[in-house]
Amino acid sequence: MPQFDTVHHINLSVMDLDRSAEWYERVLGLQKGWEMEDTEGRGKKKILLHSSSPFRLVLSMHQANPGTAASEFRTGLDHLAFGVPDRTALEEWQRHFDALGVEHTPIKEGATGWLIIFRDPDNIQLEIYSQSK
Repeated sequence: MPQFDTVHHINLSVMDLDRSAEWYERVLGLQKGWEMEDTEGRGKKKILLHSSSPFRLVLSMHQANPGTAASEFRTGLDHLAFGVPDRTALEEWQRHFDALGVEHTPIKEGATGWLIIFRDPDNIQLEIYSQSK
């Protein structure tokens, strides 16, 4: 079977490109990459970069249908989880969210580690998840 070794990027559809890009930069520390027209001519994209890995988050705003708030209860993305090494790192994220006024759950136990759930401006569910319990 052919193999892949990493996630190159994740592309999220958003309702307001500038608002979402600013939020991901401020809350997750992603850095501005570049902006481009969608290759299909459907709208614009902003690419955000992670400073210490090859991960890219692409935000797309489709002009023909700006959409509605996301829901994990519809077909499509349920949630996106970002990994941290341990609960101590998760506690740092909790303090960071508190300082920014980002709504989030308390730290809770998940199936394979500890996690915090929060949402982006379009209601996309995001998690910070520890790699170990």
